[in-house]
Amino acid sequence: MKVLIATDKPFAAVAVNGIREKVEAAGLELKLLEKYTEKAQLLEAAGDVEAIIIRSDVVDAEVFDAAGQLKIVVRAGAGYDNVDLAAATAHNVCVMNTPGQNANAVAELVFGLMVYGVRNLFNGTSGTELKGKKLGIHAYGNVGRQVARIARGYGMEIHAFDAFYPAEAIEREGIKALSSAEELYAACPFISLHIPATAETKNSINHALLSKMPGGAVLINTARKEVIHEADLVRIMEERPDFKYLSDIAPSNHAEMAERFPGRYFSTPKKMGAQTAEANINAGIAAARQIVDFLKNGNETYRVN
Repeated sequence: MKVLIATDKPFAAVAVNGIREKVEAAGLELKLLEKYTEKAQLLEAAGDVEAIIIRSDVVDAEVFDAAGQLKIVVRAGAGYDNVDLAAATAHNVCVMNTPGQNANAVAELVFGLMVYGVRNLFNGTSGTELKGKKLGIHAYGNVGRQVARIARGYGMEIHAFDAFYPAEAIEREGIKALSSAEELYAACPFISLHIPATAETKNSINHALLSKMPGGAVLINTARKEVIHEADLVRIMEERPDFKYLSDIAPSNHAEMAERFPGRYFSTPKKMGAQTAEANINAGIAAARQIVDFLKNGNETYRVN
């Protein structure tokens, strides 16, 4: 059986070596497709494999049609909106992610962005400190918990809301659990977003929600750009000169935001929450481990479809 690593943005060499070690120790063969420039290359490479490891690569119905032997796709990372889950299910292919492997990397970036924001993008003017400020964590999953851990070190007052994570469990960690997103945004001038992009969450971070944030508001988005209602974000930035938006994924209206709100808007050139050597290695090796366990033992623990 063959396992394909298909990455237009490759894993670090040490991660590939770790994946190869896991795969070959299980008696499987590893194929490598890196820095490909055309979808046809992916379609050809997928034709004779039972498993595929991807990063941000798109696996859609056309890929599933071309991969007649495919049994499993693992997205090395938390988000999996780049995989067509309905098509996967129709082709009887299991899709997994690797939750938690990138969590610390993303959480550290949150604070890099936050410090950059409160120090006025390091423009030499007087900024503010994080100590004693209220931080709202919107979605208390693997990344949210790491954000809370780091926030304790800064001496922040931590609040959280998660529609699915029990409030009692949040409270047991010494964090104030709030009952709604509206309550969270009204209480906290700092919000760190960690919700996935789903039919329910897309465009959900809108004017009604953002307008509730207290003075000196800073919204940090290391989740997905699709959860932001971009027209409403522009509106709130127009209405409130105290409002800052910082992200590791540029909105569709990046040029407008950068031109109109200098000093209050920043986005990294590409999504980079998981762009650390450690996260790269962790996610890749976790993907290999999960594939081996699935093919050998039928373990579907991290299945998402």
